[in-house]
Amino acid sequence: MKLLFKQRAFSWLDSYDVFDEQGNPVYIVKGQLSWGHCLKIFDANNNYVGMVKQKILTWLPAFEIYIGETYMGRISKEFSFFKPKYNIEYNGWHVEGDWFEWDYNIINSSGYNVANISKELWNWTDTYTIEVGKPEDALAALMLVLAIDAEKCSRD
Repeated sequence: MKLLFKQRAFSWLDSYDVFDEQGNPVYIVKGQLSWGHCLKIFDANNNYVGMVKQKILTWLPAFEIYIGETYMGRISKEFSFFKPKYNIEYNGWHVEGDWFEWDYNIINSSGYNVANISKELWNWTDTYTIEVGKPEDALAALMLVLAIDAEKCSRD
């Protein structure tokens, strides 16, 4: 399954649209006014499905992941040289990125590649392609991309 994750231009808060391969809307991400990043995710019918919320006052950036109202885990940046790494306290996954921080792989505890994330260059706004092996992992992969993008925006 392939998703295109695109930031909305000229938005005061973090807002994104997520489309499938045919260009159909799958998810809508709406930023909420709060301390740190708070991104609420809605399906194509505008039903709330989850949230990514930044933890404040942590040594390295960290984000909590909620499916519906249920806390599922957290993603936090790990200290690393050269290539960014993130620890995910959800499904036993971890994320590894390249030197430029444009491409990432989500890998499960068995070493299986859950998803590939690639930043599309030459766009006005942040745009990513998310390739997920199993459709049921798409929402969790999207949440990780949102957290990584929010962490990168916090550094700029």
